[in-house]
Amino acid sequence: MSNFKSGTKKEQILRAAEKIFAVKGFQDSTIIDIVREARVSEATLYEYFSSKEELLFSIPGDLTLNEKARLEFILEHVKSASGKIRAFIYHVLWFWETHPDYASVALIILKQNRNFIGTDTYKIIYDTFQILIPIIKEGIASGEFKKETNADLVLVMIVGTIEYLTVNKILHGAPADLIAYTDPITDQILGGIKL
Repeated sequence: MSNFKSGTKKEQILRAAEKIFAVKGFQDSTIIDIVREARVSEATLYEYFSSKEELLFSIPGDLTLNEKARLEFILEHVKSASGKIRAFIYHVLWFWETHPDYASVALIILKQNRNFIGTDTYKIIYDTFQILIPIIKEGIASGEFKKETNADLVLVMIVGTIEYLTVNKILHGAPADLIAYTDPITDQILGGIKL
């Protein structure tokens, strides 16, 4: 069997698990549910994943790594720190809006799992959000942002607001359009830190 075909089966299983976990939750989902959705055998699933928890922890993997690379590429082409913050906020809102099953798994299931914090995938997610810290510090150094701006606090305010809106959408169906919050969030944040 070629690597491409193996990668395809693994990806099929991951996307099926993502969908099942998003709909049924982690505890109520079974391996049988996942293999039916993926249209693979149980033996095939166990070729790639030793347990349901390992499967859960693997869901963000390549998807998160690819989005981190895409975000870094986008930010390289934005000139000001303010523009980079707006681009970051837009990209994260766009990502959650266009990946609702993944948003549900990441923000409802994985965020509450203490074992997940020790994984390599968690580190990728953490590092993705940390991209904002040097951007904020760049804005402080250039005089674009106030000297007393606390970069860590600004990061928490941005990520916390985005996650709050996204979880609300997952659980209650509102707001209908996450991307529409790009300018309001950005304007509120920049209003507090810009000179």
